[in-house]
Amino acid sequence: MFTETLSATLQGINALIVHVETDISNGLPVFNIVGSPGTEIREARDRIRAALKNNDILLPPQRITINLSPGDLKKDGTGYDLPIAIGILTAMNYLDPDAVSGILFLGEIGLNGEIRSVRGVLPVVTAAAKEGIKECIVPADNAGEGAMIPGIKVRGASSLEEVIEYLITGREEILPAVSADPKPVFDNRDERIPDFAQVKGQERAKRAAVISAAGFHSLLMTGPPGAGKSMIARRIPGILPPLSLPEALELTAIYSVAGCMPKGKALIGSRTFQAPHHSVTRTALVGGGQYPKPGIISLAHRSVLFLDELPEFGRDTIECLRQPLEDKMISISRVRYNVEYPADFLLICAMNPCPCGYYPDRGKCSCTENEIKKYLGRISGPILDRIDLCTELKNVDMADMRSDDKGLTSAEMTEMVERARKAQEERYKGTGIRFNSDLKADETDRICRLRPKEEKLMEGLYKKLGLSARSYHRILKVSRTIADIEGSEDITAEHLLEASSYRPDLDYFRNT
Repeated sequence: MFTETLSATLQGINALIVHVETDISNGLPVFNIVGSPGTEIREARDRIRAALKNNDILLPPQRITINLSPGDLKKDGTGYDLPIAIGILTAMNYLDPDAVSGILFLGEIGLNGEIRSVRGVLPVVTAAAKEGIKECIVPADNAGEGAMIPGIKVRGASSLEEVIEYLITGREEILPAVSADPKPVFDNRDERIPDFAQVKGQERAKRAAVISAAGFHSLLMTGPPGAGKSMIARRIPGILPPLSLPEALELTAIYSVAGCMPKGKALIGSRTFQAPHHSVTRTALVGGGQYPKPGIISLAHRSVLFLDELPEFGRDTIECLRQPLEDKMISISRVRYNVEYPADFLLICAMNPCPCGYYPDRGKCSCTENEIKKYLGRISGPILDRIDLCTELKNVDMADMRSDDKGLTSAEMTEMVERARKAQEERYKGTGIRFNSDLKADETDRICRLRPKEEKLMEGLYKKLGLSARSYHRILKVSRTIADIEGSEDITAEHLLEASSYRPDLDYFRNT
């Protein structure tokens, strides 16, 4: 007998519907799975056989063939266990084909029949809703995640026995549809993020952090150990604009596909902070692998990627940032697959001025000029040219440490960021552009128009600083953000001078 059930396969952070075709016929008793299955899917034969036996259901001594259509798509993961098992039970006349029709199944089955969580439920349910499928049965641990998608019923199952009973009886109370309301997730900011008021004596760096957060501009902080670089970086998520629901769903889809969803959490409702160690591999940072998954860069989508001790990262690892900084997307091409992962992150970097960290204080620094050049030379010009803001931190004076003056607090900085964000929302309404940093070259020339006085100033800066075309446009975009923070319609000379003061000093990196 031939039957068909529905499931899905992941392609990047999206999903495609897969038709699980089952045929049971006379012949030698074999159990074959075809349609480009990965190792985990081929192993499903033993899991399903044992799970059915432990639920008092024996497979017939016949030829069982499972086809995962379309057959030319590579498929992996354990989520096909449940649709294959349901397909076999339907072909055995144990289940009514009409009861199974139109339902998408996803889940791993344990040997005792337990249904265990899988990755990628959110994009799978999204794809099912787009295809007009009205119902999905997924693992109970993933049901809240899938329920975030409107217009489709999502039922969470804990065991194969529950699914079978529901399909036989049709009783809703066995597998009730899960409901979820994402709004409470966005009610409050993450209170665990510390306040900028705790950062003493680094007002220029805090100002740079405001500009970075307001326009989503990448930031590089240099300075000796203990100056507060990491303190500032870890507080930046607290002043970023809250995630919108579409952004939260997109970030949650990435976490779901990567298998990184926190247990018991259905939605990533706040911007994340990714801070990989400098020993991280290129694959872990970018993504990919034998079974492709998003990397740390994609987990920082719409959020903060912090690279501390930047020169200590491998040269190849740093250089792999070039494409996502420009395209906001990671493209991974292999012989067997080609996937894309979103990678629109806010890059925050920190580094010491030399290997020991204390240059130019020769009372503490014993590094030779060649050692310093070699250390700074690990960061290429093209990467520095893609960094919008650079600020130097000094050691904090004792007077600043003991002072009661808190300087800029997170609340004050958030107010500045939100003022600039509202200006950008109004300016770019209906264009798909979110922040000033998203502007392309032609858009920058149109949006960041200068008056004659400012045009003349920029001509002088272009020649004096030896700017590239990319650097020129980055100064204009940062100037636009500073003007938005100040509530100014026009970019003034003061905005241009402040923006140019944050430009990375390429001569310093080349000639120190």
